[in-house]
Formats: sequence, structure tokens, C-alpha cells
Amino acid sequence: MKITIRQPKCFSEIGRKDNQEDFLWPNPQTVTKENRVFVMCDGVGGQDSGEVASETAATALGTYLTEHQSEDGIVTKADFEEALSYAYDEMDKVDTGATRKMGTTMTCLVLHRGGALVAHIGDSRIYHVRPSLASKEGRTGIVYQSADHSLVNDLLKAGEITEEEAVNFPQKNVITRAMQPHLERRYKADVYEIDDVESGDYFFLCCDGVLEQLTNDKLGEILADVTLNDDEKIAAVKAVCDGNTRDNYTCWLVPIDKVEREESDAEHEEEIAVIVEEEGEKVEEEKTPHEEKDEQESDAPLLSSIVSFFEKLISGSNGEQ
Repeated sequence: MKITIRQPKCFSEIGRKDNQEDFLWPNPQTVTKENRVFVMCDGVGGQDSGEVASETAATALGTYLTEHQSEDGIVTKADFEEALSYAYDEMDKVDTGATRKMGTTMTCLVLHRGGALVAHIGDSRIYHVRPSLASKEGRTGIVYQSADHSLVNDLLKAGEITEEEAVNFPQKNVITRAMQPHLERRYKADVYEIDDVESGDYFFLCCDGVLEQLTNDKLGEILADVTLNDDEKIAAVKAVCDGNTRDNYTCWLVPIDKVEREESDAEHEEEIAVIVEEEGEKVEEEKTPHEEKDEQESDAPLLSSIVSFFEKLISGSNGEQ
């Protein structure tokens, strides 16, 4: 498929922090509708040189994915993993050797001939929104949302806290994965390949600072408002955060203009048939790619996740952004 986008929109604000540790790639001053790779990284607060980590990771990842295009125009999970390895290598080069290692979250969107590839590490988030699916009955139009690598999300999935309790959880900013230099075992990204992209869709990449104030319902409401153009939509998102957000707040909004199908797309549009065991009988079910869950690196008990975080991720830090 050939995907055409309108001019990407973004903002990056310092909030109530003393310094800006978020980083956007490509440069917001030079980005055009010809760009096909977008990265947003949030340096881990409480770590040395969070701003160095976010800039290094985002620049390395975006540059590698842009410069290493396959002949068929398709970007695969394996291609992304090569780019991620390169970004980790670049972070190793700028490591200061500090006990409390620099770190960053990562979100990435790649638009290519096969559709879209999205990937993330940490609690920065990626949304794929289809405003045409939003409704007054409460549907937000969100067809994909990445799963945060965070303590609060682990507790939520384990049933230890409710969604209401998660909103004001005191350790809400503790993350369980981040990109850091010279890790004994580098954290993997959750990678999701999307072949269902339509004209009018939006991709939204943001740090947790944006999510301090922006709810899914509000995001869906803004993007589905047909009276607003793209500039007004990004301004509306920013207005939700302005004056209210403690952390840095940064995002990309990438609007899909047109999607032209090709003959080779047919095989990608078939629904995935899976065989599942159900009460001793094999039942064939169909599910679309958007119904599949993000693959998690491990289904280990919650305690293992917390221990891994404290022992491997922060090396003595409390891990708060």
C-alpha cells in the first residue's frame, strides 16, 4: 500500500520541571509530510543525563530506520530489532560510567509499504485512532494502544489494584523497562505490525507527561471533532496539558491522508485464523490484527518484574521519571 500523510504536528514543553528530557525525531523544525519514521523518547528522571539518553536513542533509531530501507519497501520486526540494537550501541558510546545509568523510554512509528510498524519501551505510549469509529455512545475510536511497561500496569493486570486506584497510584511513574547503556541484558521493545491503515486515521505518540491530564476519552473526542483541522486538534491536546502538567509533555500527531491499495496487499488483508483449545475441543476463531494483544517480554510473577526493575534497570535509583 502507498500511505500519504498530512503535515505531522507536535509539541514539546518543559512543564514544571527544571530541564527538558524529552526528544522528538525528526527535528520538528524540518519535518515534512515526506517523513515516514517518527520517534519520541522520554529521558528517565532521577537518572544522570536523561536528556542525553533520549536524544541519542531517538536520533540513532530514526536515522537507522530511514537510511536502511529494503528494496520492497517493507519494514519488518527483524528490521526494527536491528535498528534498536544500533541505538543501544550508540548509547553505549555516550555512557559516562555513572553508577546511576542514563535511561530513556522509546516510542516509534514507521509507515511503510506494508502498513505501519509501532514499537515501544517504557511508559511512553502509542495510539492508533480511527475517528470514524468514535461515537456518542462512548466509543473513542482507539483501535490500538500500547501497553505500558510500568509497575502500576503490572499491578493492574495482576488484579492487585483497580483502574480507579491506578489513576492516583503513588508510584505511578515507576517503569519496568527502559533503554540504558551497557546493560547485561538489553530490554526488548514490544513491536506491533499494523496492516489495517485507513484514510482519516491518526497515530499519536506521547510521553507520560501528556497522559497526566489527557484521557483516552478526551483524545478520542478531540480527534473525532470534524470542526477542527489538524492544527486545532494538536492545539486542543496541548491546551489540556498547559498549566496543569508537572512533567515534561511531548508528542507527535501523524495524520493519515490517503491509503492506496496495491495488488500485493491482498494477502495482508486476510483475517488471521487461529486454533484454540476450548473445553477439550478445537474451535476455529477469527480475529483481526487489532484484536491481538501486545506481546510482553515475560509473564513472570509481579515480584520478578519489580526485582528486575530495581536490580537491572536503575542500579540503585528509585526509577521515577
